[in-house]
Amino acid sequence: MLIKSLLLLFPLIACAVVAAQSKHSKKPDAKAIHNSAIVIDTHADTPGRFVDENFDLATDTPTSEGHFDFGKVQQGNLGAEFFSIWVDPKITTGYTRRALDMIDSVYEQARLNPDRMVMAYSAEDIVKARSGPHKRLAALMGVEGGHAIENDIRVLRDFYRLGVRYMTLTWMNTNEWADGSGDVNDDKIQHHNGLTDFGKQIVAEMNRLGMMVDISHVSDKTFEDVIAITKAPVIASHSSARALTDHYRNMTDDMLREMTKNGGVVQVNFNCGFIARDPDYTKKVKAFQDAHPELMKQQDELQKQLEADHSPETHAKLDAVNEQLKAGNPRPPLSDLIDHIDHIAKVAGVDHVGLGSDFDGIQCTPQGIDSVADLPKITEALVERGYDEQQIQKILGGNLLRVFREVERVSREMNLAK
Repeated sequence: MLIKSLLLLFPLIACAVVAAQSKHSKKPDAKAIHNSAIVIDTHADTPGRFVDENFDLATDTPTSEGHFDFGKVQQGNLGAEFFSIWVDPKITTGYTRRALDMIDSVYEQARLNPDRMVMAYSAEDIVKARSGPHKRLAALMGVEGGHAIENDIRVLRDFYRLGVRYMTLTWMNTNEWADGSGDVNDDKIQHHNGLTDFGKQIVAEMNRLGMMVDISHVSDKTFEDVIAITKAPVIASHSSARALTDHYRNMTDDMLREMTKNGGVVQVNFNCGFIARDPDYTKKVKAFQDAHPELMKQQDELQKQLEADHSPETHAKLDAVNEQLKAGNPRPPLSDLIDHIDHIAKVAGVDHVGLGSDFDGIQCTPQGIDSVADLPKITEALVERGYDEQQIQKILGGNLLRVFREVERVSREMNLAK
């Protein structure tokens, strides 16, 4: 009788075991993970729109243009944004003055919308902005391109005092103290074989100030020089993996491993040209452009005009042309973007990867990512790839916060030593 009773219990026990296994193997709730995370994006070029188009982030109607506004921020649960202070090196009116205009524009957005956005200057400020029932967007700034300081270390200090918390040492262009990646093979440009002595002083001063050193856009040799001398972890504010997409703006696996040793973080860029895995992607883009020569001519003419006048009217015309080009431009699948995040997580480690969209600075984003509102799709895709809650929260913002805190710690120690 006892044996018979035990035999009857076996199926029940087996079902309980299967149910327990099923419970433990259940995929994490992507929506819950995303909404509980402090989501940080380290690169948006929206200040150009603030200054040149009089754009207000409160213009958040469903049909509003661009990648970024408060409505989209709320949909995407974006917690902190590093607004890019990018100065076109072709302008002739003064790099620093243009940068100051853009810095002022970010402060004005915070002043005009105090219930939705607050200026942040530290890792702790980001956490505070996202605490309590009334969460606000933490707004920070990064200068994109060292030419903006006009070779004056005092301007660098002033930028820090004004709230700039990272500087990309170069843009595409080589400046007087660091080689950029965009013209590294141009014999007409005077190069420095990486950083000059003054460039090394700039890195040291950024370490002392507590300003993150950004190596996106720099040449490979400049990257090596930075890694060799920096006392604090560095960031790549908007770069992807060269092993997957062979573009000079991306980072090699060796560079990714150096970032691991440094303790830094690589924030993946969303630009189609930097993440597309189709080897024929560039050819397809060119074929589309060749089929629309008038649009390409208009774009070129309007860009040159914009460099001269920065008028809202020219911007509106250029936006209209860009929208036409964007509508027909081939877009890689979202999986290509996730592949880059996944690759960096595997090579550098999951503690060394994050998000650096380049929103409002690029014309093409992967399928499904049309604005900041679509950030939850990245979390969903990471869940599908098998990432757990802790790993995803690191990627969404935790890794950047860790690096930011370490940069602040190094700064305190350097200042105490003096």
